[in-house]
Amino acid sequence: MNMRPDYKNWMPKGMVASFCGGAAGSWIAALALKSGRPQGAVRRVLTAASVAAGCAFTGVSVWSYLMYRAFDYNGKRKMSKQIIEGIASYVELQKGEVCLDVGCGSGALAIAIAKRNPDAQVIGIDRWGKEYASFNKPLCEENALAEGAENVTFRQGDATDLDFPDETFDAVASNYVYHNIPSKDRQAILLETLRTLKKGGTFAIHDIFSVGKYGDMNAFVKKLKEMGYDKVSLIDTTDGKWIRKSEAGWMGLSGSALLTGIK
Repeated sequence: MNMRPDYKNWMPKGMVASFCGGAAGSWIAALALKSGRPQGAVRRVLTAASVAAGCAFTGVSVWSYLMYRAFDYNGKRKMSKQIIEGIASYVELQKGEVCLDVGCGSGALAIAIAKRNPDAQVIGIDRWGKEYASFNKPLCEENALAEGAENVTFRQGDATDLDFPDETFDAVASNYVYHNIPSKDRQAILLETLRTLKKGGTFAIHDIFSVGKYGDMNAFVKKLKEMGYDKVSLIDTTDGKWIRKSEAGWMGLSGSALLTGIK
C-alpha cells in the first residue's frame, strides 16, 4: 500500500472555514438589516455593526487563507517543510543516541530528524490539545509509518513539566511551540527543556523569540553561556533563511529565530 504522510497545516482548515462562515453570516445579516423595513436608529446601528463585522471577518479570512497556502506541505511555498527540514539539519546524532522533540504536533520534525539520523532514536512528545484537534498520536504514528521512519516514537507530554530525568537526551529540538503556551516566563520553559539535555548534547529550538513573548533573549543567550553552554547562537530565520521579511510581517512571525548550542 502506497501511503503518503499527512502533516496537516499549521493554519487549521477548520479555523479558515470558521472565519469565512463569520464573514458570510455578517454580510447576510447586514444585507437583511439594510433592506428591512421600517428603518430606524436601532436598525441602522445594527446594520453598521454587521458591516464592520463583515469587513473584519473578511480580512481575517483572506489572511488565514494566505497562511494556509503558505504552510501547505503540498503547495507551492511549502514554508512548513522548509522550516522543518532546516531545523532537522542542525541535529546530528551518533548511533544509539536519542533526541527529544518537544511539541511534535503531527510528527513532522521528529520524523525529519529520525530520517536524517537512522541509527539514532527520536522521541516526540505533545499535549495534543483541542487548539489543534487534528494533531494526535495516531496521526504521528501513521506519518512515521508512511515515511518508513522506524526509529521514532511518540507519547503524551507537557513541555512545562517534562517527565524525564536530568540529562536524558543527546539532543533536544522544537518548532513554534513555546510561544503558544500561556506563561509569564517562557525562558523558564526553555530551561525545562534544556534540563533534559546531556552534557555535550546539542539543541535546536525554533520559535517567535520576540521581546513581548520572551523578554530579552540576548540576555538569555548570555545567561546560557554563563551556565556553561557553548556555541550558543540566536539565528534570525526571517532574513530569507526560511522566511522572508515581507512574509514575517503579515504572517505574524516577526521575531522567528533558531536557538542553537551545546550543553
